[in-house]
This record gives sequence, C-alpha cells and structure tokens, in this order.
Amino acid sequence: MTLSLDSIKLTNAQIAWRAAQDIEDGAYVNLGIGFPEMVAKYQPAGREAIFHTENGVLGFGKAPAEGDEDWDLINAGKKAITLNPGASFFHHADSFAMVRGGHLDVAILGAFQIAQNGDLANWSTGGANSIPAVGGAMDLVQSAKRVAVVTDHVTKKGEPKLVDRCTMPLTGVGCVTRVYSSLAVVDIADGHFILREKLPAISFDDLQSVTGGELTVDGSVADLIVPEQ
Repeated sequence: MTLSLDSIKLTNAQIAWRAAQDIEDGAYVNLGIGFPEMVAKYQPAGREAIFHTENGVLGFGKAPAEGDEDWDLINAGKKAITLNPGASFFHHADSFAMVRGGHLDVAILGAFQIAQNGDLANWSTGGANSIPAVGGAMDLVQSAKRVAVVTDHVTKKGEPKLVDRCTMPLTGVGCVTRVYSSLAVVDIADGHFILREKLPAISFDDLQSVTGGELTVDGSVADLIVPEQ
C-alpha cells in the first residue's frame, strides 16, 4: 500500500462524532475510559442520551471547560464531568446492578483487537507489565444491548486491530456488533466483518490490506464523511 494512512485517517474526535450519530434518543449509554468518553461531546441536536458511569452517576454531560472542574464530580476514569438536569448519584454496587441487569442500551469501548466473530480484547496485551485486572468492561460487554468499538484501524506499528482471531486476553466473547475505526465503519454479523462505510480516499483493496480478517460487502458501501473537529 503506497497511500499513507496518517494523511487520510480520521482523528479520535471525528471517530467519536461518527459513533455519536448512531445513539438513539433516550438511550442509556456507558462510555469506556479514555477515547470513548469523547462521544458525550457530540450528541446530535434534538437527541438526548443518558450517560452512565460505573462509579455511580447517571445523566452526566460533556466535560467542563478547563478551570471549571468540580473534582467531586468525576467519571470512572477520574475525569471531571458536568451534570445534566435530572442526573442522579448511587452506590457503586447499584451501578453494576444496572449494568448486569441489562439496563444499558449501548456500551462504547476502545480496543486492542476485535475479531470477526465479535470477540473483544481491550484490557491487556498479555505482556508482563499489562494492567492486572479487566475492571468493569467484562460486565459491560456481556450485558449492554449493543456493544460498539471506537478505535484506530491499525496499531502504532501498523498491525491490524480487526483480526481473524484475537490473540490477546479476551474481554468478551461474540459481543461487538459495530466498529467505528479511523478508516471505516464495519458491522460484525454471522462471523463476518461487513463493510458499511469507508473513507473515499482509500480503496477497498487497500482497506482490506490493513484488515486482519476478510471484509465482506452486503449491499452498497457508503462514503464515510465526517466534519472537521
């Protein structure tokens, strides 16, 4: 592949924007720590998602402006949050009862690897210095009604993140249904990566060359167009 991915790929903010467009009005949503937290910033006009965080807040808003933080109001990643009207606080155990009880409509997480059967590896690379525990992600991916991933399409070394089979420790089995990457939007169904959208600047063959599993096409493939962020 002669095309430089760095010159065409979406930024994290643009990926977060694209993922936000598919959140239904009134959906209860958990956003993973780090990059997925950006999704809260890009709710479409006229739609309201109710964001949940494992440490016990329901109904938080976008991050406050720098200098306006109230450090008594944080999410599970210890990032400052704002509160929307009607927000509520509750015990950590009650928060996980919401998760395990199947009350979340959407969970959006990052990933190290996503397999074409929907398996997700996002908590450890398997190395000696990896994070020692999976945290709440395992509960989220097995309990939310819909699980989506936001991610760069390849690693910093240029290796595929969308793979035939995960080689890193699993977070969940057969749980991911859609991937929003820096190059494409890919659904996962019946053990296949189904290409729904791709950047106009990349050909199907070039996209396949940086994807570890086979991409299939079911109907038309739309152009992945996002605004500057």
